[in-house]
Amino acid sequence: MGLFSLTQELAIDLGTANTIIIHNGKIVVDEPSIVALDFHSGKLVAIGNQARQMHGKTHQNIKTIRPLKDGVIADFNATELMLRGMIKKVKTSGHLFSPSLKMVICIPSGSTNVEIRAVRDSAEHAGGREVYMIYEPMAAALGAGLDVEAPEGHMIIDIGGGTTEIACISLGGIVCSESINVAGDVFTEDIQSYVRQQHNIRIGERTAEDIKIAVGAAVSELEDEPEDFQVTGPNILTSLPSTLSLSYSEVAYALEKSLVKIDATVMKVLEMVPPELYTDIVRKGVYLAGGGALLKGLDKRLSEKTNIPFVIAEDPLRAVARGTGIALKNINKFSFLMK
Repeated sequence: MGLFSLTQELAIDLGTANTIIIHNGKIVVDEPSIVALDFHSGKLVAIGNQARQMHGKTHQNIKTIRPLKDGVIADFNATELMLRGMIKKVKTSGHLFSPSLKMVICIPSGSTNVEIRAVRDSAEHAGGREVYMIYEPMAAALGAGLDVEAPEGHMIIDIGGGTTEIACISLGGIVCSESINVAGDVFTEDIQSYVRQQHNIRIGERTAEDIKIAVGAAVSELEDEPEDFQVTGPNILTSLPSTLSLSYSEVAYALEKSLVKIDATVMKVLEMVPPELYTDIVRKGVYLAGGGALLKGLDKRLSEKTNIPFVIAEDPLRAVARGTGIALKNINKFSFLMK
């Protein structure tokens, strides 16, 4: 990387909740996918963590936007500003002028051509010279350390912020997959509406997310019980402050209807898997990745439903980003990257 190396290689996990950028095999940016814009001029005020702290606390001159919804780009302009800002954070020291960028970006497996085009255009506008795409389940499998090119079946479940992707992979390709819009964001909404309906307390998106991280669970009985979470918010009826302590079993109850949808989709994909690959999957287990894999007891719940062992990938939050980084190093070797 001297003064004259003119290409900078980046692997980008452009997620609904978080955007992670890997450069030279190291994570250099890991921030929430959120931007704050000036309402009148449309100029960028803040991105990432700084913008998340403003989320839900702004006045009329500043608006915070989450540019991705359900895994796809909802606001093209904001995505481009965010990507550009995040790429700027990757230090380009030692370069006389800004290098041309070679990047691999991951996209949901259910993306339409229009959605793929939007990601590509955003990346090119943000300075990408060569842009490659990789499907999220593929990246998650690589990040979980699976040998995706081997002639054997692997099943991966990636529960992100906007989408849950379930795929069976063999020989460097996706054999069958399903993508549903029930994931971290929906869990957060479930918690918000549960607290509102059962306890008459209004809470914001950030508080609901903190609850999910602290006491989010997929089963109502855990061996290692987390402490209850203290929530304070205005009472809907009186607008006076109310405090409540939420237990993990209540949160599990609140998430039940969304988790049932994930259960059903897992079963649906298992029905589509060819028998030879099915045997491989039962032998090796199903891998869980993404932030949703951190829900306490989710692996246990799915194992009981399917009689197949479930394994949580190490550092599941970053598995997709790690896999995208591996794909970047092997651009010429992996045939499943889309140019």
